[in-house]
Amino acid sequence: MSILQANDVHYTYKSKYQAVHAVQGISYAFEEGRLYAIIGKSGCGKTTFLSLLAGLDLPSEGNVAFNGTFTSHLNRDQYRREHVALICQSFNLFPLLTVLENVMYPMELRGIKGKAAKEIAVKKLDAVGLGESYHKRLPAMLSGGEQQRVAIARALASDARVLLADEPTGNLDTENGENILSILERMAHEQGYCVIVVTHDLGIASRADRVLHLRDGKIVDKH
Repeated sequence: MSILQANDVHYTYKSKYQAVHAVQGISYAFEEGRLYAIIGKSGCGKTTFLSLLAGLDLPSEGNVAFNGTFTSHLNRDQYRREHVALICQSFNLFPLLTVLENVMYPMELRGIKGKAAKEIAVKKLDAVGLGESYHKRLPAMLSGGEQQRVAIARALASDARVLLADEPTGNLDTENGENILSILERMAHEQGYCVIVVTHDLGIASRADRVLHLRDGKIVDKH
């Protein structure tokens, strides 16, 4: 059974001078335990579609459903806190918080504090290969690959079952990109997350369980 489903989703950006039809009638069901890659040229609608899955906006037409409930019927702030986690190319870590504090932050938003939050954060950091020696470091003291691992650990700490990643290896060298991909694969195949990655990296696409190829806001190939 799908955990996240797009049903004839459209999205149009409107300005005073023009309307851009960024997403045009996408329907697809995403399941837990799988790694999905969404590929296509810049401007094809990949990131817009991901933002709709994340509940950052609502479709102009059609709907996105999480466990059968439309995102338009959900408290979308709560939806992002508890059910989907977004991992960005730019990491988006808090520069004045330590590694451990960055990972604890989403739990504090959900009312999990102190020792309980710390214990969970330590486990999530261990899961991405960052042991105790990293816990008190600030993001500026980390490599790009290490910062992205912290971002993934923070996403896992939200307790979301859907991980949405927008070009997660885009700012990384080949070795670090490979490490991040391996972590995302483990999250899907060993821990049962639904992992959806927007990427230009054909290496990610070659290892995904399912690949959606977008062009002009439409799925033109899926395999």
